[in-house]
Amino acid sequence: MISGYTDEQFIAMWMEHLSASKVAQEMGIDVRTVYEKRARIQESTGTVLPSNSATGKYKIVITPDKMRINVDMSDGAFIVFSDAHFWPDVESIAFRGLVKLIGDIKPKMIIANGDIFDGAMISRHPRIGYERKPTVKEELAAVQEALTEIENACKGHGTRLIRTIGNHDIRFDSKLSNDSPEYEGVSGMCLDDHLPFWKSAWSVMINEGTTHPVMVKHRWHNGIHATYNNALKGGISIFTGHLHALGMTRYSDYRGTRYGVDTGTLSDPWGPQFHYMEDNSRNWRSGFAVGTIHDSVLMPPEFCEVINDHEVWWRGKAIEVY
Repeated sequence: MISGYTDEQFIAMWMEHLSASKVAQEMGIDVRTVYEKRARIQESTGTVLPSNSATGKYKIVITPDKMRINVDMSDGAFIVFSDAHFWPDVESIAFRGLVKLIGDIKPKMIIANGDIFDGAMISRHPRIGYERKPTVKEELAAVQEALTEIENACKGHGTRLIRTIGNHDIRFDSKLSNDSPEYEGVSGMCLDDHLPFWKSAWSVMINEGTTHPVMVKHRWHNGIHATYNNALKGGISIFTGHLHALGMTRYSDYRGTRYGVDTGTLSDPWGPQFHYMEDNSRNWRSGFAVGTIHDSVLMPPEFCEVINDHEVWWRGKAIEVY
């Protein structure tokens, strides 16, 4: 309780103003206290308190069961692809390579590491001129079609399917929770409802509690030293996406070697999803990462990378996918 206000009164006041500064003024407290109160209520109750501010938009509270998925793996391979931004009538070389190589890799797990959904029409960014953006329905159909093809390629391998939540994916849930909170709990109002075979969470921890755990999540540090900072500050091997770079940093100390891995983008870096780049050069690479666990320890990660308009490079060979 703050200054005699109950949680219920705070929620009612927030929903009326949708602004921390206005709530602070009415309650006679500082803005920081309002933000702290809002965060506590959202975390403890799961109630979404949306905001009209640019920084507050598209924020959503994830329930505790969606925070992390723990996976135990003593031996076997896993595939991590990221930033697919699946788009209607667009199929990337990297995606075709992924589907083709699943049978050879026989992964025990595939992790879609964020941003399988783009959400172009529900972005906070304004439309550029009179460009035609796909509708949410069209995008969702493209996501479902692509994931179904991956699911079919995995049949018979007992592959576990997981997706981490990316900043683009969350647009689907956040748009609805912010604009139509009354529909909470109604089937179809969450992206998960449309992707029943892919369990979702913010992150995936492989072999937690061992001496060599591995974290997989959509994003953490940014910039050209992101993978270095992830491995250094995380203290364990970590796979992230978001930056579309596809690469790796090794960090060794008295405890051994750990890996900071950028899982690149499964999309075409020059695809229609990225017209907002204004034809600028981009330090992106299309492909995906493969990790192999041996005796509960991560071996040096591998990459499948697109090399031209019909081939990917995998384990020292050019593999034709078209």
